[in-house]
This record gives sequence, structure tokens and C-alpha cells, in this order.
Amino acid sequence: MEDSVECPLCAQSFSKTNIQTHASTCGMESKKPLKRTLSDIFGHTTKKDQTKKPRLDEPAKEVFCPSPGLKPKSSMNPAPLAERMRPQDLSTYIGQESVVGASSQLRKLLEAETIPSLVLWGPPGCGKTSLANVIANKVKGKCKFVKMSACTCGVNEVREVVKQAKNEQAMFKRNTILFMDEVHRFNKAQQDTFLPHIESGVITFIGATTENPSFSLNSALLSRCRIIVLEKLSPESLRQILERALGENNIKVVEKLDKDRNSISDESITYLTNIVDGDARSALNTLQLLINSREANSHIDLEQVKEAAKRSHVLYDRKGDEHFFMASALQKSIRGSDDNAALYWFGRMIKGGEDPTFIARRLVRIASEDVGLGDPSALPLAVAAFQGTQLIGKPECDVLLAHATVHLARAKKSHEIYNALNAVYSNIDQGVLPPVPLHLRNSTSRATTELGWGKGYSANLEKVQSISYLPEELKGVNFFNEKNGD
Repeated sequence: MEDSVECPLCAQSFSKTNIQTHASTCGMESKKPLKRTLSDIFGHTTKKDQTKKPRLDEPAKEVFCPSPGLKPKSSMNPAPLAERMRPQDLSTYIGQESVVGASSQLRKLLEAETIPSLVLWGPPGCGKTSLANVIANKVKGKCKFVKMSACTCGVNEVREVVKQAKNEQAMFKRNTILFMDEVHRFNKAQQDTFLPHIESGVITFIGATTENPSFSLNSALLSRCRIIVLEKLSPESLRQILERALGENNIKVVEKLDKDRNSISDESITYLTNIVDGDARSALNTLQLLINSREANSHIDLEQVKEAAKRSHVLYDRKGDEHFFMASALQKSIRGSDDNAALYWFGRMIKGGEDPTFIARRLVRIASEDVGLGDPSALPLAVAAFQGTQLIGKPECDVLLAHATVHLARAKKSHEIYNALNAVYSNIDQGVLPPVPLHLRNSTSRATTELGWGKGYSANLEKVQSISYLPEELKGVNFFNEKNGD
């Protein structure tokens, strides 16, 4: 007997030769509903299936019911605490007093609702996006505010926003503010997309970046925008932000913990504000972790905060601003003979993941530039530390570099060589380059001897002091003189 095939609609069996004919007419001859729906066949729900009422003979679907002591997840706000606590206006925007304080120019512009094109530059969690959020609420209804991120969009999306902005101007006489987060992610060619539209006033551009705009943004874009520098938040500002978030969650800050109440110790808040290094987002995320992991009506103590806020990284960028900031701080501390501070900045660089050979090269330079003739043993020591670093690598090389760092910091300093060399460079840059005197030239033939090359020079050590080694035009110049050194 020929193998039978089941119809996917009516579930009846037919031979392989008859199934094609049946499939073309299945369901048309009878008005009865099909035994199987499209959702049964393809595994997804159609609009018709969504509105269909369940039959009485169907078994009831199992519904998850949470335990009485737990709140259903659907009733909780899925947004992170840091997002829920974003300020809506300047009255709730905490920190950055130098930027949005009562007497600041930016605040006056915001109050006048005259928003210029801006570039907000600052470390993570300092309030760049929150400030953009405040601006959006300030101009709500009068300007269209579009929020984008360079991490998830490209030039085509920007062009679409510009197209809509032109329509807004033409039809509603309403301007458009385009906020581009992480704008440094756009390359220089992509950044050029903004230029003509900022210039013509089609959009007001606000960019946010954690990298130095001078290096990461086009000079043409910077000339059309005002750079607003935001610093990392102080522990006092972070405390205000955390206390506001605790108040929203009905948790009190107390000096002495009450184990039967929703409370957190004051020392826990102090510890948290110090450990996050000015990052409000990190502080709020840690607080949310503590709130979600605690039991109902219980306290949060210092040990819980230490466990939740274990430092997994040190704010450092091996190619960005922090790289150069730390290197500068290290050299200035050594130059100032502060061995304590020098060792601290060295430790920050190592913990931040800096390449040890970079530090070693910097120490070799410091040994000549800042220590110089003050301690001639400093240069061989720095070179030895550099070679040892290459030999054993990290993490063992840290002690070698720390040894060299402290030695250089404690060594007597002398800028005599450094200043004298700069004085020589300065003299050369003035453009007066006299030829080598004839008596200092090495005569290699009878012709050059007849021209006077080497005449009057003697290798006798008793006579070498009696002749001049500088050109006649530089006679009497002393590059080691303090005046020339400066």
C-alpha cells in the first residue's frame, strides 16, 4: 500500500498522489472550522488566534503565581536606578556648580532658552547625559529634541533627522536640538555630516564625549561649538545623589543601624562615595544592587557595601587623557622630590594596566632631564630598571620600577644639562649657523692643509686649552650660564 500523508490543516490522511489535489481545496468545501490553526503549524500566534476565545473543553493554561512574600516582577520598574534618578530640571541637577551655577553663563542661556551648540566633555558618570536631559525638558514644546548615540547609529540616521528638522522649520517654525552621545565614536568624515547643518542653523548640536575633543573631534566641528568641561563629581555631590535615591526607596541614613528598619549606615554612604571615584552611575548601580539583594525591612551595613562595591578596575585609559595625566603627575612628583606622591602615581599607573616599559622609558628620561648631574648614578640605575623590566616582564617588574622611582625622587636634582641643551637649541633656531673654524677641521689631504685646515691645533693636552672651540660669531657665549639656561 502506498504511504499515506497527513494533511496539515484537517489532519486527514491521503496518498501521496492525492494530497496535492486535496491541499488545494481543503477547508473550502466545508464551513466547519479547521482542526489546526496556523499557530499550531508554524509555531507563532496570528492576530486571529490572539482574539480567539478558549474552548471550554481545553485545559486551563498554567499561570505562574509568585509567593506571597515577593512582589511580582511586572510591577517593578525595569529601568536601572541610575536612569530613574536622572534630574528633570536644574533644581535637581546636583554638582557641576562651575558649569550650571547661579552665575554661570550656561545657566543664563538655559533660562533664556537660547541653547548654543555644545560639546560636553567629562569622565563617565559626571552628568553629561543628565545635563542634556535637563536641556530637553527646558525646551520641551518649543524645540524638537532628538537623542541619538554614535554607538548605535550612522550617517544615514543623522541625515534622516536633518531632513525632519528642515520640515519642522518650514512647517512649524520649530528648531531641532540633536544630542549625540559618545560623539567621539564617529570618525572625522562622519563628523563632517554635522557641519553644514550647524552652520545653517537647521540643527543645534549637543555632543557628549569622554575623550579630549581636541584629539577626537574635528577642529571645524569644535569651532562651531562651545566646549563645556565637566569634572568628576565630588563625594559631597555623590552623597546628595545617593540620599535622594534612598529617599525614593524609603531607606533612611542613620548613624547607628536599626536591624529591624529600612536603613543604611552613614559610614556606608561615605565609603561608597569615595570608592566610585566621582562616578554617579557606578554609585547608583551599586546602591541598586544593595537594595535588590537585601531582605525586606532590613538594614544595609558597611560590610555589605564593601562586598557590593569591590573595585574591579581603576579609571585609566592607556591611550587617552588619563594616560598623559598620570605620566605628568609622576614626573612632576619626582621633580619635586616627593617620593610618597611619586610612588602613589606609579601605583595608579600599574593598577590601571599601563605598559611597564612606558614607565621605564619615562624614568630613563627623568634620570637625565631632572636629576642629571645632581646624581650621576641615577641614569645607570634607570637604564638597569628598564632592562630588568624587559627581562622579567610584569607583574614582577613592578618592584624594579618602584625602586627606580623612589631613588629618582630622593636624588639631588640638577637641570644644568637640560637647560644648557635648550640654550643650544634656541641659539641654533635663531638661524645664525657659522661654519666650523678652519683650525677645528681635520685635514685629510695636502690641498686641505694648504687651505689651513687644522692649522694651529695640537692634540697635546697642555696646548688644547689655549685655543677657541666655538665659531668667532659665538665667542664668549656660555650655554651653561644661568641666563642662557633660562
